[in-house]
Amino acid sequence: MAQTLYDRIGVGYSFRRRPDPRIAGHILAALGPARTVVNIGAGTGSYEPVDRSVVAVEPSAEMVRQRKQGGPAVRASADRLPFPGRSFDAALAVLTIHHWPDWRQGLAEMRRVARERVVIFTKDPAHAGFWLTQEYFPEMIEIDRPIFPAADEIARFLGPAEVRAVPVPADCWDGFTGSYWRRPEAFLDAGVRGAISTFTKMKNVESGLERLRADLASGAWKRRHEPLLSLAVLDVGYRLIVASNAR
Repeated sequence: MAQTLYDRIGVGYSFRRRPDPRIAGHILAALGPARTVVNIGAGTGSYEPVDRSVVAVEPSAEMVRQRKQGGPAVRASADRLPFPGRSFDAALAVLTIHHWPDWRQGLAEMRRVARERVVIFTKDPAHAGFWLTQEYFPEMIEIDRPIFPAADEIARFLGPAEVRAVPVPADCWDGFTGSYWRRPEAFLDAGVRGAISTFTKMKNVESGLERLRADLASGAWKRRHEPLLSLAVLDVGYRLIVASNAR
């Protein structure tokens, strides 16, 4: 499913989904001393460390085509990794677990191929999120809730594991949903929405966009959310799950 989706919507994806260096810092710290990394659901290669040996796993030909990293890319699915056990120091997955055919099997595969640790960066559906879904697009919650496992659930499955909050900068370079929490006008851009997979699954986007346009024009959005405008970062529900795999 993810392969078909990103072969269709992934054109130009690397332009919108650029790695943010502050978020990258959290991910690199989570990888610790690992020198060899397998990146599951690697997409165009965002957040892959450039100073380590990385093998990417990505089912979409369009996403592989846009990769700029020099390491090898393997066309495969998270739930069936084509590597022997304990092949890498660390297994990494960034904003991808919600696209896997079976997230539990995918996590089991990550544990199988990693010698030292498993690192997951994901959105936690247990978090309240922010104004976008609460006020304009509640359908996004209904689409995401069944496919995003909760961070605590992932941690219990991988255990022992630590869950770390990753606050999102107000000027985040990346283009995932929570990147624009202080830039509401960005969601009026079809290119921005096209790089967010949940928007591509929605049946009725225009009614929410009409309300957002009207609230921006009237100043209603600013009056409701003015306290956000003074914040540099905000916790909008993104989490790092870091599991030791030493055994």
